[in-house]
Amino acid sequence: MNLQNVLTNVGLTPKESKVYLAALELGPSPASDLALHAKLNRVTTYDVLEKLIKRKYMSRVTKNRVTYFTAVEPDMLRMDFRKKYLDFKDILPDLRRLHGSTYIPRIRYYEGIDGVKKVYADTLTAKTELLNYADSKSIREHWPTYDKDYVNERVKHRIYLRGIAPLDEEGKRVVAENEKRHREIRLVKAGSFAFSNEINIYDDKISIVSFGKKEVVGIIIESSEIANTQRAIFMMAWEFAGQPEQRED
Repeated sequence: MNLQNVLTNVGLTPKESKVYLAALELGPSPASDLALHAKLNRVTTYDVLEKLIKRKYMSRVTKNRVTYFTAVEPDMLRMDFRKKYLDFKDILPDLRRLHGSTYIPRIRYYEGIDGVKKVYADTLTAKTELLNYADSKSIREHWPTYDKDYVNERVKHRIYLRGIAPLDEEGKRVVAENEKRHREIRLVKAGSFAFSNEINIYDDKISIVSFGKKEVVGIIIESSEIANTQRAIFMMAWEFAGQPEQRED
């Protein structure tokens, strides 16, 4: 296998490949020695070395008024190339969408309460109303300042919310504040319809947050098709939640 060709294929220029390989073989060396070993003139070698240093593939140190150049460990190149590959992999769905060749929903995953707060922050960018299924009690147990940190911000942004929640004491308290909280919450019998996570539908997105006993996680799915389907399902549930038999006797 030709090492120079491999390095060129993964992003180095032919001259950069020659100088880097020369530095690996010789160890810390003056530019003149590297130029001789790489079979390049000294001016070109200096220019290539500056580019490799800028890319952090090479380092230099001056001793007794002589500058020595050293190639970084090959594993450092591997990590850099892997990072570039992963960065490209992350944007590949977006590139495909721009090309129109395929449809892949964008999915973002978050862990822990700090990650979940980022999910809620994204809902504050909504241009449409929020359609929401939620366990009013669970969110406030995990995030005691939820009303102050999030609900107040949603009200400031004038983002209207329609929600369905369990008919329990916390649900009743939330409903009692509907008007001042810029929302309408409808309650369904807690025993018949258990909520184990919270779902928000807005714009072309669906956010799902799970407040489990062992872990707290959040997901944002960006897809107009999925969001529109979930809107239709929510509207059916919304009509059901408004029926008299769902209210407290």
